Amino acid sequence: MTNATDGGKKARREHAREVARQEREAAQRRKKRNRLLLQGGGIVAVLAIVAVVAVVIATSTPKSTTNPANMASDGILFTGDGTTVTPVLTKALKAGADPVPTDTEALGDTVNIVTYLDYACPYCNQFETANAEQIATWVQQGEATLEVHPISILDRMSLGTKYATRAANAAACVASNDPENFLAVNTALFANQPAEQTSGLDTAALKKVVADAGADSDEVASCIGDKTYESWVAAATDRVSNGELASETVTEFTGTPLVLVNGQQYGGAVDDAQAFQAFVASVSAAG
Repeated sequence: MTNATDGGKKARREHAREVARQEREAAQRRKKRNRLLLQGGGIVAVLAIVAVVAVVIATSTPKSTTNPANMASDGILFTGDGTTVTPVLTKALKAGADPVPTDTEALGDTVNIVTYLDYACPYCNQFETANAEQIATWVQQGEATLEVHPISILDRMSLGTKYATRAANAAACVASNDPENFLAVNTALFANQPAEQTSGLDTAALKKVVADAGADSDEVASCIGDKTYESWVAAATDRVSNGELASETVTEFTGTPLVLVNGQQYGGAVDDAQAFQAFVASVSAAG
């Protein structure tokens, strides 16, 4: 016969065994949970590393440059036949291809005028205001050719909006999609030039200026909005800054506007039309 004391001991042993069993199961559950958390943390860590590597690759890999049509030399060239001014059409260079310098010998005995302009540059505006109409007349009459190179030196003057680049991109969009209206757009961009240390025209306003000047196609508007040629603008600007100019004698970029006449740099007052005409005449006479 089992007395009450023996029954009490047996119950305590069974209770202790049950408690021990529960503690073992709880410990096993904790161990399993910790293992899963460690595995999950490892996965998260790996994913974080992958994300960081992807960002580094994306930021360190140069953006592929899309080149505009009709600017194989980094500039758009215009010739005249006595009655009209006509852009010289060329295919867009493949990404990574070097610009093709204009063969001036193929242009005959005309005076070759090359301008490097920044649409945020007040001095460029002065030069264009004083000389653009006369240059266009020379080109129309077949006495000169004109090659315009939009670049972006003065992004720092537009409070972080990179207006110089956006305007040069807009000019490249017109050169590529509506070259016949390029000179009109060139004039309009300078006529609407924002003051320094302002944000400049936003995308909508830039599209309107271009459209009002005659380049009102959907292709041009889309190109401006997408900043299609932003990387080309940067690359072309770098080339100019490094002295890769349309001249065998001028190899240093001194700032905008940079104006070459038959490869010789104009150094006179940018707002003095008579001085520029005299320089052109002198270079032309020297052959």
